[in-house]
Amino acid sequence: MISSRRIRAAVRGWHAARRALTGQSRTLLVFLEQGEPYSELLADALPAFAQHYGLELKALSVPAPEKSAAPEPDMLAAYSKRDASGLRAAYGIAAADVRLTPEGDPAANASLRRKLGHYGSGMIWFEGEWYWGIDRLHHLERRLGANEDALLFPPRAEPTHATGGSFDMYFSLRSPYSYLAMMRAPDLARLWNAEITLKPILPMVMRSLPVPSEKRLYIVRDCKREAERLGIPFGKIEDPVGTGVERGLAILHRAIPEGKGVDFAQSFYRGVWAEGLNAATDRGLRTMTERAGLDWAYAQDAMADDSWRDAVEKNRQEMFALGLWGVPSFRVGEHSAFGQDRLWQVGRWLEES
Repeated sequence: MISSRRIRAAVRGWHAARRALTGQSRTLLVFLEQGEPYSELLADALPAFAQHYGLELKALSVPAPEKSAAPEPDMLAAYSKRDASGLRAAYGIAAADVRLTPEGDPAANASLRRKLGHYGSGMIWFEGEWYWGIDRLHHLERRLGANEDALLFPPRAEPTHATGGSFDMYFSLRSPYSYLAMMRAPDLARLWNAEITLKPILPMVMRSLPVPSEKRLYIVRDCKREAERLGIPFGKIEDPVGTGVERGLAILHRAIPEGKGVDFAQSFYRGVWAEGLNAATDRGLRTMTERAGLDWAYAQDAMADDSWRDAVEKNRQEMFALGLWGVPSFRVGEHSAFGQDRLWQVGRWLEES
């Protein structure tokens, strides 16, 4: 229900009808954090965007996210600066003559943001739905009626020719964004004639890092939109947190060096994020294992071996050393990036290496 397309359409229709009845204009609520790179990027991009689509803008000042939503604030600050710079260059966003300036009491605006269902900075709320910065404007444009070939901020396209080289992928079996990336990255690696090295880690919540409810709900809804765009099944979910993740990691640890890691990871992800299979049960996990080309005796033997724990912790330490804290993340030589939205950047770095 959380990711239901019908419910999303109903919410959109209700807000549109309410706006029409009250005679209000189409207005974006924009939650901006002073000095935060993604917020500054959005503040430069939105005035022209709003003019193009005939929108009103209401910019609200908010404080930094709470630590429960952004557990590594120093890493986030450093990474967002370089990532926003890359986005600015990729989309050709110049500093606006008149930048959108946030107003109001940050604490009160943060309460409104939480009430509407979010936690982050550089965010847009429009009639019941959230859009995360520059990366999600294309979803908003489609909602506003734009044709695919007329988007002002289309998703960045990955290179389509062979580049060679190699890249690392850090991921969690509980992360739906990692699922979207895992269903694409291996195919892209083959397209690029590049090697992909899988680096699984434990989910945040299994590392004693709480995840607030508004973050979980937003991620599921956002992943549903992205999955629809990418043609990836998503929505019938059986959260594998805890035992399911541990059993999956044990099998994955054994499968990766034998060249079956991608097959098992994709099967596991599809099971828990699209088919409602319970990885904590033998019945569910056996289905995931056998369709990946691994027999059940192999899986049982792998689950009796705890050596995966040291391996996933080593991967986490490697990822943190790159200045990254979340998944999926990628490394190409000295370059690194966070998020399934940055696979295009991985391809560019491979081209340059």
